[in-house]
Amino acid sequence: MTFEEARAQFPVFERFAYLNAGSAGPLPRTAVEATQAKLERDLAEGRSGAQYIEELFAARERIRGGIAEVLETDAELVALTDSTTRGCQTVVAGLRLGSDDEIVTTDEEHFGLIGELRASGARVVVTEADEEALLAAVTPRTKLVAVSHVLWTTGRRLDLARLRQPDGPALLVDGAQSAGAIAVDLTGADFYTVSAQKWLCGPDPSGALFVRDPDRLRVAFPTLFGALSHEDDGTYVPKDGARRFDTGWIGGPSLAGLEAALAVHPDWRYDAAAESAARCRDLLAPLVDIVTPPGHSTLVSFHPPGNPTELVAALGERGVVVRELPGRNIVRASCGWWTSEDDLRRLADGLGG
Repeated sequence: MTFEEARAQFPVFERFAYLNAGSAGPLPRTAVEATQAKLERDLAEGRSGAQYIEELFAARERIRGGIAEVLETDAELVALTDSTTRGCQTVVAGLRLGSDDEIVTTDEEHFGLIGELRASGARVVVTEADEEALLAAVTPRTKLVAVSHVLWTTGRRLDLARLRQPDGPALLVDGAQSAGAIAVDLTGADFYTVSAQKWLCGPDPSGALFVRDPDRLRVAFPTLFGALSHEDDGTYVPKDGARRFDTGWIGGPSLAGLEAALAVHPDWRYDAAAESAARCRDLLAPLVDIVTPPGHSTLVSFHPPGNPTELVAALGERGVVVRELPGRNIVRASCGWWTSEDDLRRLADGLGG
């Protein structure tokens, strides 16, 4: 598949320089068509019957396998969720943390992670987004280190293998800005979340959770999808592996759209995404103060020369879609394998006035 053929799967690029996959990825035409076809089927035939349920479970297993391929892991270690936030909730609640426990995290985390940590009941220790600072904050009370693989703010990538010390606390990783954007190495991660609507270009809601050792995590939120069998009194037998952590219902249309989206990504996607981010840096460096370290991710975050809200709005009027990170004086461009030279030049031209 050529770059032009791969890019042509996304109608949004016909009008916009869409540089916002860090919030929500571009939807491929096939994903929308699959979603619509499933809705039409449900409209005509209803949503009931053994075959209908069997098809849903079969789709879930195919998607589980597809996400396992993205993470380069075993499907038995992947749970299906509706978001990264849900994955974080599943882990934090499952660890049964209390007031005598500590969690170490950074000052650059998204609310989808930090909000769950604050609700855990444990003491939350916040450090700089730096491996040495995180490791220095670990004490005998620390039960969990929780960080983003790629920080949603600066785009810096943290070294997971370095953070997971032998006999140290478990490591929970927010993979919202990494899964589907860069090649993921799960070395060191005990838990790893996926936001499939971002770099994997799936519909909402969609996500996943990698659990290295499912038997060591309590099921805090039982669901029908995670139960092998259940009784009327609420007792149940959990499924094997990470399937026991599958969260609730994901409708057939969303499943169909996600399965189609997982099939559109070319083998060369990671190299192309890295090249587009590097090219973005080259074009923007003379114009703005870039805060993303080179070579770390597919995000290019920068301090704008003026008001970030006004800049994002002005770029939007020119058909260039980027994201302001409120309260941080940061504008973020998300560069995917689909990003073209023209997209980047439109961004640079908009910044240059």
